[in-house]
Amino acid sequence: MPGEILFHQDNGIATLSLSNPDKLNAVDAGMWRSLQAHMTAINADPGLRCVVLRGAGDKAFAAGGDIEEFLTVRATVDDALHYHEDLVAAALNAVRACPVPTVALIQGACVGGGLEIAGCCDLRIAGESSRFGAPINKLGFSMYPGEMAGLLELVGPAVLLEILLEGRILSAPEALAKGLLTRVVADDAVESEAAAATARIMKGAPLVARWHKQWVHRLMQGGPLSKEEKRAAFDFLATADYKEGLDAFLAKRSPRFTGH
Repeated sequence: MPGEILFHQDNGIATLSLSNPDKLNAVDAGMWRSLQAHMTAINADPGLRCVVLRGAGDKAFAAGGDIEEFLTVRATVDDALHYHEDLVAAALNAVRACPVPTVALIQGACVGGGLEIAGCCDLRIAGESSRFGAPINKLGFSMYPGEMAGLLELVGPAVLLEILLEGRILSAPEALAKGLLTRVVADDAVESEAAAATARIMKGAPLVARWHKQWVHRLMQGGPLSKEEKRAAFDFLATADYKEGLDAFLAKRSPRFTGH
């Protein structure tokens, strides 16, 4: 039975759940297509303020790609290029391109394709018994370069090569120490901590969250900022939310941001 991407939206928060219960939420070709489609729609929705990505249930975020289908979806070089570039890398790029904050809620196994998805999120909150890695060297294939980008940006070449060359499965504390995770909490506190993180994001000015992501991505590209970019960094001065933030601070009350 093929897997699916479950979608839920409530009060400006979109939740995408990787669901393939018979295979620890392993991501099959249809799920990669669906993930890209959902993220493309989310990225174009001005009303959304945060996205949560998680695995369905509490056994796994995603235990990699669906290896059983590899014999058909990667039968030739052309097939493999289509699968990894047009499906997998395209879905990952859609996650990385999300203009609003993304939070990965991680329980259980977060391996291979699951690790790639989590690595493209802004925050990664995991349970203490969750596990991480990409032991594909034991299966005789390498990680497609287009899928490495998020992990390389996140942890750098040394840690990424350690993960790929050794093929070890890392504990949550070790993954945290290596920069793969934002924080680790007790297994029974993962959902509440992810909800608390999302609530903190939602209390901030929506445009500011988008701008912070935009400028971090721009600075990662390297090169000096143009005069136009430097001026654009102060676009917030013309927003109603900037006035509201200052008024609320001076009045010692909570701000009521509208995203304008």
